[in-house]
Amino acid sequence: MATIRFEKVQHRYPNAPTAAVHDLDLDVADGEFMVLVGPSGCGKSTTLRLLAGLEDLTAGSIYLGERDISQVAPKDRDIAMVFQNYALYPHMTVGGNMEFSLKNAGMPKDERKRRVAEAAKALGLTDFLDRKPKALSGGQRQRVAMGRAIVRNPQVFCMDEPLSNLDAKMRVQTRTDLATLQRQLGVTTVYVTHDQTEAMTMGDRVGVMKDGVLQQVGAPMDLYDRPDNVFVAGFIGSPAMKFLDGQVRGTSVTAAGHEMRVHRSGGYDGPVVVGVRPEGWRLTGPGDGIAVTVGVVETLGADAYLYGKTRVDGGIDGGGADVIARVGNRERIGTGDTVHLTTADADAVHLFDRETGARLS
Repeated sequence: MATIRFEKVQHRYPNAPTAAVHDLDLDVADGEFMVLVGPSGCGKSTTLRLLAGLEDLTAGSIYLGERDISQVAPKDRDIAMVFQNYALYPHMTVGGNMEFSLKNAGMPKDERKRRVAEAAKALGLTDFLDRKPKALSGGQRQRVAMGRAIVRNPQVFCMDEPLSNLDAKMRVQTRTDLATLQRQLGVTTVYVTHDQTEAMTMGDRVGVMKDGVLQQVGAPMDLYDRPDNVFVAGFIGSPAMKFLDGQVRGTSVTAAGHEMRVHRSGGYDGPVVVGVRPEGWRLTGPGDGIAVTVGVVETLGADAYLYGKTRVDGGIDGGGADVIARVGNRERIGTGDTVHLTTADADAVHLFDRETGARLS
């Protein structure tokens, strides 16, 4: 297979005020499942298209192994693309769709049939090879599109939000199948999604992008436990981390009138942004925590999420701050109730610079 290396890659669309991708440095290991995630317009799909050769670089270089492919035609890059749209030929059978590119390349019929049969077996499509796409479900059609890429035996798979057209239940099942298949094949894969849950469950590593800039890259739980900045902290995790205005001094921080213990690295004292994930809060008694008015209770069986606002000013822009807390579902807390919350331990508190948003703790 192959490694991938982006070196100072930039891309600017004509007449655009800023670059869609700016100074991207990223290494993808041989056989790795790399996921790029971020909000719409952050540059993740553009990065994928630059790798596949569907967009031209404004600056920088892209290497596949030791070969610079920056100026290589898409057909000569040995990269297979799977798009959000299945783009199947409706008049062809499943087998015909899967072998189409091989047929165009002049591959002998016996070899084509062998590759299609192997891919169909891996994807659970053996019984559907003679069907037309209209006779398949959405998940099956997406697997055909993946099979069309697999039979090419490429060095790299590029996948641009391939599951976004599926319903919620089918998406969960298909992403599990896709991650398992990628590990069986061992093909280097770059996968783009806006769904951070998808990114966390599928990727060996995850790269978070914002405004064309790679914010952080690492193993999923590294991003969750030690986000580099406020954006990554708020984007990774479901429900999201919420933030309060705080003042740190030594090993304690005060937010919404409540003092909490924190871990410190460095001697900074002063205003900070305080981030706490839902599981970082615990219920406590009146006068011993932050008073929160509950707006919504989301019941999930054994657990429940409380969505509320602090009754003491704690928001970044003044006023009550949004808080989400995970509690046991036996607490019998309802909408409109007031609860008191404190942090479970020092590890639950994340501190960020008020001006730059960079991590402090």
